[in-house]
Amino acid sequence: MPECSLIQGANRGIGHALARALLSKPEVGTVYATCRDPENAIELRALCNDPRLVILRLDVTRETTIEAAAARVRAGSGRLDRLINVSGVLHDETGIAPEKRLDAISGDSLQKVFAVNAFGPLLVMKHFHPLIRHEGRAVLANVSARVGSITDNRLGGWYGYRGSKAALNMFTRTAAIELGRRAPNAIVVAIHPGTVDTGMSRPFQRGVPPKKLFAPPRAAEQILDVLARLRPEQSGSFLAWDGSEIPW
Repeated sequence: MPECSLIQGANRGIGHALARALLSKPEVGTVYATCRDPENAIELRALCNDPRLVILRLDVTRETTIEAAAARVRAGSGRLDRLINVSGVLHDETGIAPEKRLDAISGDSLQKVFAVNAFGPLLVMKHFHPLIRHEGRAVLANVSARVGSITDNRLGGWYGYRGSKAALNMFTRTAAIELGRRAPNAIVVAIHPGTVDTGMSRPFQRGVPPKKLFAPPRAAEQILDVLARLRPEQSGSFLAWDGSEIPW
């Protein structure tokens, strides 16, 4: 049976590259690609000539859209073999930006950052986990970030982004423990994609060695390669793009 995948946050950047990479593999079956506004998802709709692609409306800050998307997948395929939570926010046009000092923290910004980076993926896990609880191998991966590692934090700053990714890591670990009891063939991990050349990272790429700055297609292939090689005992891990473990 061809594998069925879902990429949450597939309109641009890493998520779009993941959807494109999966569709390039003839052995892959249905690819569900979610975004907030399918009608205006120009880059994603450009892939619609492939009948395996199904675009779904999903806004991680609106639980009703998550529930509706899960119902669509349940009715259409009944299961998922691969689910990757991608969407995240570091800065945006509303004024969200990495905080360098405590004085720069905004309650409104924190709520938005945590809603997208932590609470959203957790709600996706809530509504989609029944679809990975089957007898076959299944992988649920949350795209995190090395800066979410408490142990690795030596520079400080970026309070909202660091904190939200640390929260996502805890949610990932906790879900892995629960699903380890209820779905032993499901592997749940957090994964750091490295520094990827997208709009999110562009203002912060200074000092990144060229060989450590990945184009989205390369980042997508690296993520898929790590996920393909995961063993059941690695469920609950926090991994880098090359498969190495990152300390919590």
